[in-house]
Amino acid sequence: MSERSAAPGGLALVESLVNTLDLESGADSLDTADGRTRFGLTEEGVVHARELREALRAVLLAHAGHPPHRAVTPLGELLAAAPLVVTVDAGDGSAALAPADGTPLRSRVAAAVAEALVAGTWLRLKACEAADCHWAYYDRSPAGRGRWCSMQVCGARAKMRRYRAR
Repeated sequence: MSERSAAPGGLALVESLVNTLDLESGADSLDTADGRTRFGLTEEGVVHARELREALRAVLLAHAGHPPHRAVTPLGELLAAAPLVVTVDAGDGSAALAPADGTPLRSRVAAAVAEALVAGTWLRLKACEAADCHWAYYDRSPAGRGRWCSMQVCGARAKMRRYRAR
């Protein structure tokens, strides 16, 4: 878990979805009604949300230069089934992507990813390198080379392991 501030824009949705599972404790907030409500999910939608969450985690690990944590359905396949529409504001002419089917999670994630691609922020959303963590975080380091969600927890543990190994 991280002390970092939330990711910008729609990436906050992606970050919070990935972080619904605490790998260290095994707690999954999608198991609770409150956790599902945050994402507009019913109990029936949890299986698909978990599949999406783990595909996102694999991509965020790749952003940090790490292999997938396990075999998952590729994110591109999941998002290909997410209908989006371009909306144009009549007042100022600004355009945005929006879910074509209301607010289903997959379409909202697809819109967030597209927004982040345009903004150039997508590759800054990463998953912690610690194998017992993989918490999603937004890398605000100047060079974009952050490795851990928390330098005080995961970073300190990794450095201590390397020190003890010497």
